[in-house]
Amino acid sequence: MILRLVKMHFIETEIHYFKTIFEQAQPKILEMPGCKSVELKQDLNQPQVFFTLSNWESINDLENYRNSELFINTWKKVKPLFLQKAEAWTFNS
Repeated sequence: MILRLVKMHFIETEIHYFKTIFEQAQPKILEMPGCKSVELKQDLNQPQVFFTLSNWESINDLENYRNSELFINTWKKVKPLFLQKAEAWTFNS
């Protein structure tokens, strides 16, 4: 099992739009082969900072998602909303 953690800093005025994008994408991500869960967390002290946590059966499942049309199209919408570059980590879980 693989855990993927992504940290994102958003332009404050774009937070609501990002949440909308995530709410629309989340059920589709959960339908991807190998996806066990995907959650969005917002930092309590820095409300412009968000984390996604997703669990995958394997690194191949994660990579297939990252190369999918769903990810590419979603990322095109989200990336311009960033205050700074996203950071990502992948762990064995």
